[in-house]
Amino acid sequence: QVQLVESGGGLVQAGDSLRLSCTASGRTFDVYAMGWFRQAPGKEREFVADITRHGGATDYADSVKGRFTISRDNAKNQVYLQMNSLKPEDSAVYYCARGLISYSGASYRRPSQFDTWGRGTQVTVSS
Repeated sequence: QVQLVESGGGLVQAGDSLRLSCTASGRTFDVYAMGWFRQAPGKEREFVADITRHGGATDYADSVKGRFTISRDNAKNQVYLQMNSLKPEDSAVYYCARGLISYSGASYRRPSQFDTWGRGTQVTVSS
Protein backbone atom coordinates (compact mmCIF):
# COMPACT_ATOMS: atom_id res chain seq x y z
CA GLN A 1 0.00 0.00 0.00
CA VAL A 2 1.60 3.24 -1.13
CA GLN A 3 1.73 6.10 1.34
CA LEU A 4 2.09 9.79 0.62
CA VAL A 5 3.52 12.09 3.25
CA GLU A 6 3.44 15.86 2.84
CA SER A 7 5.73 18.34 4.57
CA GLY A 8 6.73 21.97 4.40
CA GLY A 9 3.56 23.74 5.46
CA GLY A 10 3.51 26.54 7.97
CA LEU A 11 2.47 30.07 8.89
CA VAL A 12 3.79 32.81 6.64
CA GLN A 13 2.96 36.39 5.73
CA ALA A 14 1.41 37.53 2.48
CA GLY A 15 4.05 37.74 -0.22
CA ASP A 16 6.23 35.03 1.30
CA SER A 17 7.14 31.69 -0.25
CA LEU A 18 6.84 28.09 0.86
CA ARG A 19 7.92 24.83 -0.68
CA LEU A 20 5.82 21.76 -0.05
CA SER A 21 7.21 18.28 -0.48
CA CYS A 22 5.47 14.96 -0.82
CA THR A 23 7.31 11.67 -0.43
CA ALA A 24 5.83 8.45 -1.74
CA SER A 25 6.63 4.96 -0.58
CA GLY A 26 6.98 2.15 -3.10
CA ARG A 27 9.00 1.57 -6.22
CA THR A 28 6.69 2.57 -9.05
CA PHE A 29 6.48 6.30 -8.46
CA ASP A 30 7.32 7.22 -12.04
CA VAL A 31 4.34 5.45 -13.58
CA TYR A 32 1.87 7.81 -11.92
CA ALA A 33 0.90 11.38 -12.47
CA MET A 34 0.98 13.37 -9.25
CA GLY A 35 -1.05 16.31 -8.09
CA TRP A 36 -1.67 18.85 -5.36
CA PHE A 37 -5.09 19.82 -4.07
CA ARG A 38 -6.14 22.09 -1.23
CA GLN A 39 -9.12 22.48 1.03
CA ALA A 40 -10.03 25.50 3.09
CA PRO A 41 -12.51 25.31 5.98
CA GLY A 42 -16.07 25.10 4.72
CA LYS A 43 -15.00 24.67 1.11
CA GLU A 44 -14.66 21.76 -1.25
CA ARG A 45 -11.30 20.28 -2.09
CA GLU A 46 -9.93 22.07 -5.12
CA PHE A 47 -7.31 21.30 -7.72
CA VAL A 48 -4.05 23.23 -7.47
CA ALA A 49 -1.60 21.59 -9.88
CA ASP A 50 -0.56 18.32 -11.39
CA ILE A 51 2.33 16.88 -13.32
CA THR A 52 2.75 14.02 -15.75
CA ARG A 53 4.71 10.87 -14.99
CA HIS A 54 8.09 12.16 -16.10
CA GLY A 55 7.44 15.85 -15.55
CA GLY A 56 7.02 16.72 -19.20
CA ALA A 57 3.77 18.58 -18.71
CA THR A 58 2.07 20.43 -15.90
CA ASP A 59 -1.30 22.03 -15.29
CA TYR A 60 -2.34 24.70 -12.82
CA ALA A 61 -5.49 26.18 -11.43
CA ASP A 62 -6.01 29.70 -12.72
CA SER A 63 -5.80 31.04 -9.18
CA VAL A 64 -2.19 29.89 -8.75
CA LYS A 65 -0.84 30.08 -12.29
CA GLY A 66 2.32 32.15 -12.41
CA ARG A 67 2.87 31.89 -8.65
CA PHE A 68 3.09 28.15 -7.98
CA THR A 69 5.34 25.59 -9.62
CA ILE A 70 4.95 21.82 -9.42
CA SER A 71 7.94 19.57 -10.02
CA ARG A 72 9.02 16.03 -9.28
CA ASP A 73 12.15 13.99 -8.68
CA ASN A 74 11.41 10.39 -9.60
CA ALA A 75 14.76 9.21 -8.24
CA LYS A 76 13.68 10.42 -4.80
CA ASN A 77 9.99 9.51 -5.09
CA GLN A 78 9.12 13.12 -4.39
CA VAL A 79 6.85 15.79 -5.81
CA TYR A 80 7.12 19.44 -4.85
CA LEU A 81 4.99 22.55 -4.88
CA GLN A 82 6.90 25.82 -4.85
CA MET A 83 4.53 28.56 -3.76
CA ASN A 84 5.55 32.18 -4.27
CA SER A 85 3.74 35.45 -3.65
CA LEU A 86 1.40 33.76 -1.23
CA LYS A 87 -1.95 35.35 -0.51
CA PRO A 88 -4.30 34.91 2.46
CA GLU A 89 -6.73 33.11 0.14
CA ASP A 90 -4.08 30.42 -0.39
CA SER A 91 -4.57 29.34 3.23
CA ALA A 92 -5.74 25.72 3.30
CA VAL A 93 -4.72 22.18 3.99
CA TYR A 94 -2.67 21.03 1.01
CA TYR A 95 -2.90 17.42 -0.10
CA CYS A 96 -0.60 15.42 -2.30
CA ALA A 97 -2.34 12.89 -4.54
CA ARG A 98 -1.36 10.06 -6.85
CA GLY A 99 -3.17 9.71 -10.14
CA LEU A 100 -5.03 6.65 -11.30
CA ILE A 101 -2.81 4.33 -13.31
CA SER A 102 -4.89 5.27 -16.36
CA TYR A 103 -4.39 9.01 -15.87
CA SER A 104 -1.41 10.50 -17.66
CA GLY A 105 -1.74 13.89 -15.97
CA ALA A 106 -2.03 17.57 -16.93
CA SER A 107 -5.43 17.16 -18.52
CA TYR A 108 -8.18 16.76 -15.92
CA ARG A 109 -8.54 18.62 -12.64
CA ARG A 110 -10.93 16.34 -10.83
CA PRO A 111 -10.17 14.56 -7.54
CA SER A 112 -11.73 11.46 -9.10
CA GLN A 113 -8.62 11.09 -11.29
CA PHE A 114 -6.54 10.48 -8.17
CA ASP A 115 -6.77 7.42 -5.98
CA THR A 116 -4.23 7.88 -3.18
CA TRP A 117 -4.01 10.85 -0.87
CA GLY A 118 -1.72 12.09 1.83
CA ARG A 119 -2.95 13.43 5.15
CA GLY A 120 -2.22 17.01 4.21
CA THR A 121 -0.10 19.87 5.47
CA GLN A 122 -1.50 23.17 6.73
CA VAL A 123 -0.58 26.40 5.00
CA THR A 124 -1.66 29.62 6.65
CA VAL A 125 -0.97 33.00 5.08
CA SER A 126 -1.52 36.06 7.21
CA SER A 127 -2.29 39.47 5.74
